[in-house]
Amino acid sequence: MNNASRRQYEARMHRVQAYIDRHLDAPLDLEALAAVAHFSPYHFHRLFLAWTGQTLGDYLARRRLEKAAQRLRGQPDSTVLSIALSVGYGSAEAFSRAFKQRFGLPPAQWRNLDQTDSNLDQAGAGLDDEHGFSRNRDEGDPVNVRLIDRPPVRMGYLRYQGAYGPALGRFWAETFNPWLATQNLGAVSRFGISHDDPSLVPPEQCRYDTGVAVPDDWVPNGGALVTELPGGRYAALDFEGTAAEIGAAWAAMMGQWLPSSGLQLDARPCFEHYGPQSKFDFKTGVFDCELCIPVAPL
Repeated sequence: MNNASRRQYEARMHRVQAYIDRHLDAPLDLEALAAVAHFSPYHFHRLFLAWTGQTLGDYLARRRLEKAAQRLRGQPDSTVLSIALSVGYGSAEAFSRAFKQRFGLPPAQWRNLDQTDSNLDQAGAGLDDEHGFSRNRDEGDPVNVRLIDRPPVRMGYLRYQGAYGPALGRFWAETFNPWLATQNLGAVSRFGISHDDPSLVPPEQCRYDTGVAVPDDWVPNGGALVTELPGGRYAALDFEGTAAEIGAAWAAMMGQWLPSSGLQLDARPCFEHYGPQSKFDFKTGVFDCELCIPVAPL
């Protein structure tokens, strides 16, 4: 498979994964997802398995349960049944059986579990690592969270898949930044998009996109793909600190601010926004960005 063909396959599979995350409450059959990818239904299941290492059914089941676990944590006033329905289960009983099989505890017990004492570390996912979510809900102060409306952004991106932490920082420094320097885009916004919560997703399956806002006539190159970062209402927190500290800021938003906000996460991804004036101090490792989580009414 040549590079151009591989990038086309990659773009189509990324589009399917994004579609799945945004429609977990709806029936997701092979024919519909094959149409999203513009592949023949006859071949799509085999292509999906080859690309992800999971059957389509196993992948859908995993994403539904991971999203449900995230919502149980971030939506304390929502019932187990409402969360089960929001990820495509028809009953609380079926959801509870699947959830216990996946996480070792029924949903209600898992929701009330002190996460610092949990054994659900997903094979050392590194929750306190760079660009990850900290385990400690009490870390950080989310008092400066504000609600903003963002326009959609056409974004060129390179995808990293693997454990969040130092390797992700190296991907920014050694892969994304050198590629960005060749694009002649000037001072533009950059984005780091976390598609998966490393406290719930096995580290080798965590996806993170390093991206940059691009004009309409920009043509993907150098292994990059293009997508649209959705607009809409977000909760935003200005962050300034080091890579070792950003996990606590994410945890403060998700664990302290969100449950008492009257809002909930929706299907859009969380991301870091690095504006044109964002700075990085090479001596201290201190940088600044805006942490954004997509929100909707409960």
